[in-house]
Amino acid sequence: MHIYELAAVLAATVLALDALLHVYWMTGRTWPARDVTALSRGLLNADVPFAPRVLAPLVAVLAVGAAAVLARAGLILPGLPGWLTAAGSIAVAGGVALRAGAGVVWALGVGASRDSAFYKLNLAVYTPLCLLLTAATLRVAAA
Repeated sequence: MHIYELAAVLAATVLALDALLHVYWMTGRTWPARDVTALSRGLLNADVPFAPRVLAPLVAVLAVGAAAVLARAGLILPGLPGWLTAAGSIAVAGGVALRAGAGVVWALGVGASRDSAFYKLNLAVYTPLCLLLTAATLRVAAA
């Protein structure tokens, strides 16, 4: 297996797991938080409804993104035009790069209280994961 294929599997797995978490939250469950408010503040640093009308489009974007990087690596959907799979992978890379950049700003303490759950999760999980996904999806796009 080539490195770009491993990168595609890694990125697609993370995106698919994220999509599944969002599907789970669409059921009204709030794990790992105690309630919707704690979930929203821990994930987004804001009060946002975790309703299907909000989450369903995100699930679709995450699923399409996972498929795009797998298709770019030639692991699914053979026959798609190369420009389409490249554009999809670049779009995923751009999206996670934007989130990583915002995460760096929040890690510097801009717009996020250093004692909040969001700040700690952003620093330990969200931003490093987005930086990894950016590198992986750029590698796939370049394949």
